[in-house]
Amino acid sequence: MRCLLFLLPVVLLAQSSTNQAPASKPVTRSTTSKTAAKPAPAAKPNTETPSPLTTDDEKIIYALGLSISRSISQFDLSPAELTIVERALNDGAAGKPAVELSTWGPKIQEFARNRSVQVAARQKDASNAYLAKAAAEPGAVQSPSGLVYKEIAAGTGPSPKSTDTVKVNYRGTLIDGTEFDSSYSRNQPAQFPLNGVIACWTEGLQKMKVGGKARLVCPASIAYGEQGRPGIPGNAALIFEVELLEIPGSATAAPAPSPTSADH
Repeated sequence: MRCLLFLLPVVLLAQSSTNQAPASKPVTRSTTSKTAAKPAPAAKPNTETPSPLTTDDEKIIYALGLSISRSISQFDLSPAELTIVERALNDGAAGKPAVELSTWGPKIQEFARNRSVQVAARQKDASNAYLAKAAAEPGAVQSPSGLVYKEIAAGTGPSPKSTDTVKVNYRGTLIDGTEFDSSYSRNQPAQFPLNGVIACWTEGLQKMKVGGKARLVCPASIAYGEQGRPGIPGNAALIFEVELLEIPGSATAAPAPSPTSADH
Protein backbone atom coordinates (compact mmCIF):
# COMPACT_ATOMS: atom_id res chain seq x y z
CA MET A 1 0.00 0.00 0.00
CA ARG A 2 1.62 3.19 -1.06
CA CYS A 3 1.23 6.50 0.70
CA LEU A 4 2.42 9.95 -0.22
CA LEU A 5 3.62 10.80 3.30
CA PHE A 6 7.04 12.36 3.22
CA LEU A 7 6.85 15.91 4.47
CA LEU A 8 6.17 15.41 8.18
CA PRO A 9 9.10 13.09 8.99
CA VAL A 10 11.45 15.51 7.26
CA VAL A 11 10.08 18.39 9.31
CA LEU A 12 10.34 16.49 12.58
CA LEU A 13 13.87 15.35 11.78
CA ALA A 14 14.92 18.90 10.98
CA GLN A 15 13.45 20.13 14.25
CA SER A 16 15.24 17.45 16.22
CA SER A 17 18.57 18.27 14.56
CA THR A 18 18.13 21.99 15.13
CA ASN A 19 17.58 21.56 18.85
CA GLN A 20 20.25 18.89 19.41
CA ALA A 21 17.80 16.94 21.57
CA PRO A 22 18.69 13.31 22.42
CA ALA A 23 16.54 10.93 20.38
CA SER A 24 15.55 8.96 23.50
CA LYS A 25 14.57 11.98 25.61
CA PRO A 26 10.78 12.29 25.98
CA VAL A 27 9.25 15.58 24.96
CA THR A 28 7.03 17.22 27.55
CA ARG A 29 4.58 20.03 27.36
CA SER A 30 5.67 23.46 28.60
CA THR A 31 4.09 24.43 31.92
CA THR A 32 5.84 27.78 32.34
CA SER A 33 3.56 29.90 30.20
CA LYS A 34 1.09 31.93 32.25
CA THR A 35 -0.75 33.46 29.33
CA ALA A 36 -3.57 31.39 27.91
CA ALA A 37 -3.59 31.13 24.16
CA LYS A 38 -6.48 32.86 22.47
CA PRO A 39 -8.95 30.45 20.84
CA ALA A 40 -8.62 30.26 17.09
CA PRO A 41 -11.40 31.92 15.14
CA ALA A 42 -13.89 29.62 13.49
CA ALA A 43 -13.04 28.81 9.92
CA LYS A 44 -15.20 30.64 7.40
CA PRO A 45 -16.69 28.51 4.63
CA ASN A 46 -15.15 29.14 1.25
CA THR A 47 -17.98 29.90 -1.15
CA GLU A 48 -15.76 30.69 -4.13
CA THR A 49 -15.51 28.14 -6.93
CA PRO A 50 -11.87 26.96 -7.15
CA SER A 51 -10.07 27.65 -10.39
CA PRO A 52 -9.51 24.52 -12.50
CA LEU A 53 -6.06 22.93 -12.44
CA THR A 54 -4.81 23.32 -15.98
CA THR A 55 -1.01 22.98 -15.96
CA ASP A 56 1.19 20.14 -14.80
CA ASP A 57 2.83 22.43 -12.25
CA GLU A 58 -0.55 23.32 -10.75
CA LYS A 59 -1.47 19.65 -10.47
CA ILE A 60 1.89 18.79 -8.87
CA ILE A 61 1.48 21.60 -6.35
CA TYR A 62 -2.05 20.39 -5.62
CA ALA A 63 -0.65 16.90 -5.08
CA LEU A 64 1.82 18.45 -2.63
CA GLY A 65 -1.14 19.86 -0.73
CA LEU A 66 -2.80 16.43 -0.68
CA SER A 67 0.42 14.95 0.64
CA ILE A 68 0.56 17.51 3.43
CA SER A 69 -3.10 16.84 4.23
CA ARG A 70 -2.44 13.13 4.52
CA SER A 71 0.67 13.68 6.62
CA ILE A 72 -1.19 15.78 9.20
CA SER A 73 -4.31 13.59 9.33
CA GLN A 74 -2.95 11.96 12.49
CA PHE A 75 -3.44 15.28 14.31
CA ASP A 76 -7.25 15.14 13.87
CA LEU A 77 -7.36 18.90 13.34
CA SER A 78 -10.59 20.85 13.57
CA PRO A 79 -11.53 23.43 10.90
CA ALA A 80 -10.34 26.20 13.24
CA GLU A 81 -7.01 24.42 13.75
CA LEU A 82 -6.59 23.96 10.00
CA THR A 83 -6.99 27.71 9.71
CA ILE A 84 -3.97 28.09 12.01
CA VAL A 85 -1.99 25.71 9.79
CA GLU A 86 -2.92 27.80 6.76
CA ARG A 87 -1.79 30.92 8.61
CA ALA A 88 1.52 29.28 9.48
CA LEU A 89 2.14 28.38 5.84
CA ASN A 90 1.53 31.96 4.79
CA ASP A 91 3.62 33.41 7.64
CA GLY A 92 6.45 31.00 6.92
CA ALA A 93 6.45 31.87 3.23
CA ALA A 94 6.58 35.56 4.15
CA GLY A 95 9.41 34.97 6.63
CA LYS A 96 7.32 36.31 9.52
CA PRO A 97 6.52 33.36 11.83
CA ALA A 98 4.43 34.15 14.90
CA VAL A 99 6.33 31.67 17.13
CA GLU A 100 9.83 30.23 17.22
CA LEU A 101 10.00 26.87 15.46
CA SER A 102 13.04 25.93 17.55
CA THR A 103 10.92 26.33 20.70
CA TRP A 104 7.60 24.86 19.64
CA GLY A 105 8.66 22.40 16.94
CA PRO A 106 9.95 19.75 19.38
CA LYS A 107 6.51 19.65 21.02
CA ILE A 108 4.87 18.39 17.81
CA GLN A 109 5.71 14.74 18.44
CA GLU A 110 4.03 14.63 21.84
CA PHE A 111 1.04 16.51 20.44
CA ALA A 112 0.80 13.95 17.62
CA ARG A 113 0.93 11.04 20.08
CA ASN A 114 -1.84 12.51 22.22
CA ARG A 115 -4.06 13.19 19.24
CA SER A 116 -3.40 9.70 17.80
CA VAL A 117 -4.54 8.13 21.08
CA GLN A 118 -7.79 10.09 20.89
CA VAL A 119 -8.39 9.09 17.29
CA ALA A 120 -7.58 5.42 17.96
CA ALA A 121 -10.07 5.30 20.84
CA ARG A 122 -12.86 6.65 18.65
CA GLN A 123 -11.85 4.38 15.78
CA LYS A 124 -12.02 1.29 17.97
CA ASP A 125 -15.65 1.89 18.93
CA ALA A 126 -16.71 2.92 15.43
CA SER A 127 -14.89 0.00 13.80
CA ASN A 128 -16.40 -2.56 16.17
CA ALA A 129 -19.87 -1.26 15.36
CA TYR A 130 -19.14 -1.35 11.63
CA LEU A 131 -17.78 -4.90 11.78
CA ALA A 132 -20.89 -6.12 13.62
CA LYS A 133 -23.13 -4.51 11.00
CA ALA A 134 -21.07 -5.94 8.13
CA ALA A 135 -21.14 -9.44 9.64
CA ALA A 136 -24.94 -9.31 9.81
CA GLU A 137 -25.34 -8.64 6.08
CA PRO A 138 -26.82 -11.46 3.98
CA GLY A 139 -24.07 -13.62 2.51
CA ALA A 140 -21.38 -12.30 4.86
CA VAL A 141 -19.27 -14.75 6.87
CA GLN A 142 -17.12 -13.74 9.83
CA SER A 143 -14.12 -15.92 10.65
CA PRO A 144 -12.54 -16.43 14.10
CA SER A 145 -9.94 -13.77 13.24
CA GLY A 146 -12.71 -11.19 12.86
CA LEU A 147 -12.49 -10.95 9.07
CA VAL A 148 -15.87 -10.38 7.44
CA TYR A 149 -15.86 -11.98 3.99
CA LYS A 150 -18.60 -11.43 1.41
CA GLU A 151 -18.50 -12.77 -2.12
CA ILE A 152 -19.58 -10.25 -4.75
CA ALA A 153 -18.96 -12.35 -7.85
CA ALA A 154 -18.00 -16.01 -7.92
CA GLY A 155 -14.77 -17.04 -9.63
CA THR A 156 -14.25 -20.17 -11.68
CA GLY A 157 -10.52 -20.75 -11.27
CA PRO A 158 -8.44 -22.16 -8.43
CA SER A 159 -7.91 -20.56 -5.03
CA PRO A 160 -4.44 -19.32 -4.08
CA LYS A 161 -2.37 -20.73 -1.25
CA SER A 162 -0.67 -18.51 1.31
CA THR A 163 2.65 -19.12 -0.47
CA ASP A 164 1.34 -18.07 -3.90
CA THR A 165 1.80 -14.76 -5.67
CA VAL A 166 -1.45 -13.12 -6.73
CA LYS A 167 -2.42 -10.48 -9.26
CA VAL A 168 -5.38 -8.35 -8.21
CA ASN A 169 -7.32 -5.18 -8.66
CA TYR A 170 -8.53 -3.62 -5.44
CA ARG A 171 -9.87 -0.54 -3.70
CA GLY A 172 -9.28 0.15 -0.01
CA THR A 173 -11.43 2.50 2.08
CA LEU A 174 -11.97 3.50 5.68
CA ILE A 175 -15.37 2.89 7.24
CA ASP A 176 -16.40 6.48 6.39
CA GLY A 177 -15.76 5.80 2.70
CA THR A 178 -12.41 7.61 2.48
CA GLU A 179 -10.26 5.89 -0.15
CA PHE A 180 -6.65 5.37 0.93
CA ASP A 181 -5.42 3.11 -1.85
CA SER A 182 -6.61 1.76 -5.19
CA SER A 183 -5.06 -0.10 -8.08
CA TYR A 184 -7.93 1.22 -10.23
CA SER A 185 -6.77 4.80 -9.72
CA ARG A 186 -3.30 3.77 -10.89
CA ASN A 187 -4.77 1.88 -13.87
CA GLN A 188 -2.51 -1.03 -13.05
CA PRO A 189 -3.24 -4.28 -11.20
CA ALA A 190 -1.07 -5.10 -8.19
CA GLN A 191 1.00 -8.26 -7.84
CA PHE A 192 2.55 -9.53 -4.62
CA PRO A 193 3.24 -12.67 -2.57
CA LEU A 194 0.22 -13.48 -0.43
CA ASN A 195 2.38 -14.10 2.63
CA GLY A 196 3.88 -10.60 2.33
CA VAL A 197 0.75 -8.52 3.01
CA ILE A 198 -1.52 -7.87 6.00
CA ALA A 199 -3.03 -10.97 7.58
CA CYS A 200 -6.52 -9.99 6.44
CA TRP A 201 -5.44 -10.29 2.82
CA THR A 202 -3.53 -13.52 3.37
CA GLU A 203 -6.66 -15.08 4.86
CA GLY A 204 -9.27 -13.46 2.65
CA LEU A 205 -7.66 -14.07 -0.75
CA GLN A 206 -7.40 -17.79 -0.01
CA LYS A 207 -11.21 -17.87 0.13
CA MET A 208 -11.46 -16.53 -3.44
CA LYS A 209 -11.20 -18.18 -6.83
CA VAL A 210 -9.55 -16.66 -9.89
CA GLY A 211 -12.07 -14.47 -11.69
CA GLY A 212 -13.97 -13.72 -8.51
CA LYS A 213 -14.59 -10.53 -6.62
CA ALA A 214 -15.08 -10.19 -2.87
CA ARG A 215 -15.42 -7.63 -0.11
CA LEU A 216 -13.10 -7.95 2.88
CA VAL A 217 -13.83 -6.04 6.06
CA CYS A 218 -10.68 -6.24 8.13
CA PRO A 219 -10.50 -5.52 11.87
CA ALA A 220 -7.43 -3.59 12.94
CA SER A 221 -6.01 -6.68 14.65
CA ILE A 222 -5.35 -8.27 11.23
CA ALA A 223 -4.70 -4.99 9.41
CA TYR A 224 -2.55 -2.14 10.79
CA GLY A 225 -3.29 -2.49 14.50
CA GLU A 226 -3.28 0.22 17.15
CA GLN A 227 -0.60 2.29 15.44
CA GLY A 228 -2.17 2.58 12.00
CA ARG A 229 -0.33 4.04 9.03
CA PRO A 230 -0.23 7.48 7.37
CA GLY A 231 -3.78 8.01 6.17
CA ILE A 232 -5.02 5.05 8.25
CA PRO A 233 -5.85 5.80 11.90
CA GLY A 234 -4.92 3.41 14.68
CA ASN A 235 -7.58 0.75 15.43
CA ALA A 236 -9.23 1.41 12.06
CA ALA A 237 -11.22 -1.33 10.36
CA LEU A 238 -10.52 -1.39 6.62
CA ILE A 239 -12.74 -2.33 3.69
CA PHE A 240 -11.29 -3.82 0.53
CA GLU A 241 -13.05 -4.74 -2.68
CA VAL A 242 -10.75 -7.21 -4.40
CA GLU A 243 -10.78 -8.87 -7.81
CA LEU A 244 -8.54 -11.93 -8.09
CA LEU A 245 -7.24 -11.74 -11.65
CA GLU A 246 -4.52 -14.34 -11.73
CA ILE A 247 -2.22 -16.61 -9.78
CA PRO A 248 1.01 -16.07 -11.75
CA GLY A 249 2.78 -19.33 -12.42
CA SER A 250 -0.38 -21.42 -12.23
CA ALA A 251 -1.41 -20.79 -15.88
CA THR A 252 -4.75 -19.44 -14.74
CA ALA A 253 -6.20 -16.02 -15.29
CA ALA A 254 -9.53 -14.29 -14.95
CA PRO A 255 -11.79 -14.10 -18.01
CA ALA A 256 -11.89 -10.76 -19.79
CA PRO A 257 -14.21 -8.42 -17.84
CA SER A 258 -17.47 -7.20 -19.33
CA PRO A 259 -17.73 -3.45 -20.05
CA THR A 260 -19.88 -2.94 -16.97
CA SER A 261 -17.68 -4.88 -14.53
CA ALA A 262 -14.63 -2.87 -15.55
CA ASP A 263 -16.34 0.43 -14.75
CA HIS A 264 -15.29 1.61 -11.29
